[in-house]
Formats: sequence, structure tokens, C-alpha cells
Amino acid sequence: MLRNLFLTALTSLMLVGNLFAGTATRGNTLRDDKEKEIKIKTSAVCTMCKARIERNLAFEKGVKEADLDVKTKVVTIKYNPAKTDVAKLKANISKTGYDAEEVPADEAGYNKLPSCCKKGGMAHQ
Repeated sequence: MLRNLFLTALTSLMLVGNLFAGTATRGNTLRDDKEKEIKIKTSAVCTMCKARIERNLAFEKGVKEADLDVKTKVVTIKYNPAKTDVAKLKANISKTGYDAEEVPADEAGYNKLPSCCKKGGMAHQ
């Protein structure tokens, strides 16, 4: 009887230990995946474009940081893949009025841009 009680307690402790070990392992895996970075080519032309794209991306759930290099027209985005994905990020840029690689600028968003920020607009800083 005492032996059975001991074995039951030992088995329970092993199960609890495995449960915690599994949780710790999963937790580390999730932490590794928490932040990703992507670079997306845009049709931005100036610092006004930069401010507009970065501001709108900041409102996208899961975006931690966005930085547009006006010279190269590439926006670097750090984001949480559990909360957003590349398609949503490109859609955000498109709705803002800019091309996002193969995703063309949304017509309504593009029409709201100042003329200098549209394709072929006067370049300024």
C-alpha cells in the first residue's frame, strides 16, 4: 500500500515536471519567433511620404517599428508574426497610397496624397 502511494506520488511529480519542462520549451520557442523583420520596396519619394508610411504602419497591430529609407524607397518593418503578416503590412502601405512591391497603391489612398508624393511628383526632401 505504501509502495503504491509512493509510486503514484512519483508518477505525479514526473508528470508535473514534464508539463513545466514542455511549457518552458514552448515559451522559448515563442520568444524566438516574437519579432521578425521584412524589407518592402515602396513608391515613396520624400520625407512626407516617409512620415505618412511610418505613421500608418505604427497603427497596424503587431508592428513594433517601421523605418523608410527615402533614398532606396525601402521600408524596414519589425513585427510580431503572431499578430500580423506580410500581406497585411503590404495592404497597409497600399491603402496609404503607395505601391508595396507587387501590391499596387490603392486608388482611394493614392488620390488623397499631395501631388508631390504621387508618382512623377517633384522630388523634395
